[in-house]
Amino acid sequence: QVQVAESGGGLVQAGGSLRLSCAASGRTLSTYTMAWFRQAPGKERQFVAAIGWNEGNTLYTDAVRGRFTISRDNAKYTIDLQMSNLKPEDTAVYYCAARTGYFTFNYSLYAYWGQGTQVTVSS
Repeated sequence: QVQVAESGGGLVQAGGSLRLSCAASGRTLSTYTMAWFRQAPGKERQFVAAIGWNEGNTLYTDAVRGRFTISRDNAKYTIDLQMSNLKPEDTAVYYCAARTGYFTFNYSLYAYWGQGTQVTVSS
C-alpha cells in the first residue's frame, strides 16, 4: 500500500510558475512509477508527466514538455512538478499517482491516487 498526498496548487497569472509536491509513503518505492495527471472540468483525466523512482527517468506529454519538470527527492520521499510559463489551458485539478512497473499514459493502471490540488491560471 502506498499513500500519496499533493500540495502546492493555487492561482497564478499566465506566464507564471507554480511548484506542486507529492509526498509518498508506505512500501518501498524503488519499483514504483510516480506520475502527475490533471483533469479539467468536463474533460477526461490527462497524463502530464512521470518519473521512475529508482532510475529517475522521466516522461512528459507534449503539451507540457519544456515547461514542466518532474523530479524526485529520495531522502524526503517527495515528487515535485515544477511548472513554468503556465497557460490558461493548464487550469485543472492535478493528481499525484503511483503504480508498480513502468510508465503508462493510462490513468486506470495507476493504483494509488492523492486527493488532488487545484491549479488555476488566469489570462
